Amino acid sequence: MKHQYSGRELYSLIIPLIADSFLSILIGMADTVMVSTCGEAAVSGVSLVDSISNLLINLFSAFATGGAVVVSQYLGRGDDGNARVSAKNLIYISAAISIMMTLIVLPLRREIINTFFGTIEDSVRIYTDEYFVPILLSYPFLALYSALTALSRAENRSFRTMGVSALMNVMNIGGNAILIYGAGMGPRGAGISSLLSRIAGFAVMAYMLHKKSDILSISGIVKGPFDLSIIKKILRIGIPAGLEGTTFHIGKIMVQALTASLGTSAIAINAVAANFNAYSNIPGNGINLALITIVGQCRGNDNFKDISYYTKYLLMLVYASTIAINIPFFALAPNVISIYGLEPSSLAEAVPICRLCLVACSMVWPLAFSLPNMLKAVGDVRYILFASFSSMWIFRVGGAYLMVRLFSMGVEAIWYAMYLDWIARAVLFSLRVISGRWKTKRVI
Repeated sequence: MKHQYSGRELYSLIIPLIADSFLSILIGMADTVMVSTCGEAAVSGVSLVDSISNLLINLFSAFATGGAVVVSQYLGRGDDGNARVSAKNLIYISAAISIMMTLIVLPLRREIINTFFGTIEDSVRIYTDEYFVPILLSYPFLALYSALTALSRAENRSFRTMGVSALMNVMNIGGNAILIYGAGMGPRGAGISSLLSRIAGFAVMAYMLHKKSDILSISGIVKGPFDLSIIKKILRIGIPAGLEGTTFHIGKIMVQALTASLGTSAIAINAVAANFNAYSNIPGNGINLALITIVGQCRGNDNFKDISYYTKYLLMLVYASTIAINIPFFALAPNVISIYGLEPSSLAEAVPICRLCLVACSMVWPLAFSLPNMLKAVGDVRYILFASFSSMWIFRVGGAYLMVRLFSMGVEAIWYAMYLDWIARAVLFSLRVISGRWKTKRVI
């Protein structure tokens, strides 16, 4: 039976996105690893800022996803004109929201840190402020970069995003080496390097999408058109996705605050385990991005058979690739963790936590985080909001506070609670996909 995508088209989309996912993770990993030479306090400071930063970055990603879904469905229908208008309006939304967020958070950054992490040591507090300022200034460029890469994926041009990610990584790692090691700027240097790499990424992507020959060309972006009906379609996906992601990251910040109360060593261990979690999900995240484009285009022409086919196929691909990458990480966990410069006692505690994380990622994570991307692509975002909100607050936040406060457990409890959250999500999203109720949802 012939499907909407040939095998060659499918893998020409997926493989660059997996590479892009790796390169995106590498930017954050490079900051943490290269800053580790400044000690556990520096690692902890960067980790705490990243937990807050990820909350705000999630909003940019949510609207980029909303734009990608709308554009993909128009492309699947063959309506290139509305796809191009949707692309430009996504840029307007991304620019407005990111600039507003920067202007609000920048003067309040210290109060935000104190509100969430008031118990941290003074040395950690200093490092958080040094790193936070350049990261905040990078938000508008990162938001626009996220929107432009989402458009490239919708147009099946994932090789383009992979190349720009590679450029950003070279700039970030090179900048870290100069500013952290050469100039001795510590976390501030890591933040400045991230800022410069994000500016470069946005500039290159904007240049690439400015070609008038592209279906989703943003040429003439200043002239419009500003289309309120298109913006409503994007927000219909973006707002629930943003709320879902926001509640998810607020919960994570609350759990991070709980971790901070356990001491600097616990913060550092948690940061390392979070990096292991990110490594493990590199192929899955790339495939999940492809899932939005593929299912979105299939939904655009009401091709329900291929939606079911590609969901099953790509889910199995996420499982296979995640297990493949986790086997060597499991075996080499002590060697990898030693790179982070932890104290010997912290290193010994981190190894079993990281290994259990790899097992959970291999068994539960694909169902919990691949299936909702399929539901987003067809427009079933309200159910995702309900399921994610319930699971996050009952299991991850409630479970973590229960285990730490009532049973006096350590940093490992944070991760046990997270796995309970994953299991609940996996059950809820699997039931929704099997029910077929998503077929009644429509975006365009």
